[in-house]
Amino acid sequence: MTQKTKYFRHQDALIPTVIALTYVITTYILGFGLLLAEPFYANIIGIPILAHSMVIAAYLIHEAAHSSVFKDKKHNRWFAESLLWITGNSYSNFDDIQRKHNRHHSDRADIVSFDFRPILEKHPQLLKVIKTLEWMYIPALEILMHALVLILPFVKENRKQNRPRIMVVFALRGALFFWLASISMHILWLYPLAYMLFLTVMRFMDVHQHTYEVYETLDLPRGAEAKLRDREFEEHNTYSNLLSVKYPWVNLLVLNFSYHNVHHEQQLQPWYRLPKLHKEMFGDDYQQILTFKHLIKSFHKYRVPRILNGDPINLPVKQDEGETFIGVDGVSFLTAH
Repeated sequence: MTQKTKYFRHQDALIPTVIALTYVITTYILGFGLLLAEPFYANIIGIPILAHSMVIAAYLIHEAAHSSVFKDKKHNRWFAESLLWITGNSYSNFDDIQRKHNRHHSDRADIVSFDFRPILEKHPQLLKVIKTLEWMYIPALEILMHALVLILPFVKENRKQNRPRIMVVFALRGALFFWLASISMHILWLYPLAYMLFLTVMRFMDVHQHTYEVYETLDLPRGAEAKLRDREFEEHNTYSNLLSVKYPWVNLLVLNFSYHNVHHEQQLQPWYRLPKLHKEMFGDDYQQILTFKHLIKSFHKYRVPRILNGDPINLPVKQDEGETFIGVDGVSFLTAH
C-alpha cells in the first residue's frame, strides 16, 4: 500500500484533492485581498472570486460528509471542520451536518428538525419582509436558515451542547472581522455581498435536484416512514441539473455536484469521477437531466412563490424542461436543522 492510498478513500484522489484544496485556499486569500484593496474595480472582482472559493469549499465538505475523501472518519471530520471556517459555517458541528445529509440519502426525503413553511405562514409580517427581499434577489430565507444555526441551540434543549462552540466561534470571527475592518471598512458590505452570492449559487444547485417530501424527523430515530421509498422512487424524484451537457468541464464550477443522479446511485464515488460515470450509466438523453437555460428561468420566475412551496412527489417536471418546476428552498446540507 502506497503512502497516498493509506489515507485517501480512492487511489486516484491525491492530485484532484490537492488541486481543489489549493484552489479554495488561493481564491479565498486572493478574494479577501481584493476586497481589502483600495481600487473599487478590485473590490468588484474580489466578490465572485471569494464567493467561488466558498462554493468549492462547501462541496468538498459534502464529499467529506460521504467519507469519499479519506478512509478514516476522523480525517474527513478534520478536513470538513477546517473548510467550515471558509464557508462561514463553523458554528455548525460537522457531525450534525453529516448526520442530516446521511438521513437525506437513507430516508430518501428532506429530513429537517422543523418545517419553516407553516411557521412563516403564522407570521405574515416576517413573511412579507422575506418575500420583498427575495423579490430583490436577496437570499433572505437562506440567511434566516443560517442564522438559526446560531439561535436554535439557545432555544432547543437537545442542541444546548452546541452553545459553547457558537460563543467561541462568534467571538473569534467577530475579532477577525474587526481586524479586517480596521484595514478597510468596505469589508463590512463587500463580504456580505460575496456571501450572498455564495448562498445564491448553493441555493440554485439545491432547489431543483429533488421532488422529495419534507419530514420533521431529524431529531428522532429513523422510523417506519424512512422505509417507504425505494431506489426507483429515489431515481425518479432526483434530477441532474447540469450547467452544461455539451461541455462537462463547466460543471466543475460546482465541483460536479450537478451530476446528482449518479451521486445518489454511488455515494462513495468522488466528484472528479461523476461526469464519466454519468455518461456510462445514463448518457446525455437521460430523462432526469434538467439544463441550466431552463432552470435559470424557473429560478427567476418562482423566486418568491418558492418560499412556501413544497413540490409533490413524482412531479412531471421534464415535460417543459423544468421551466414550471418551482423547486424548494431551505434544504442546504450546510444547515444542520
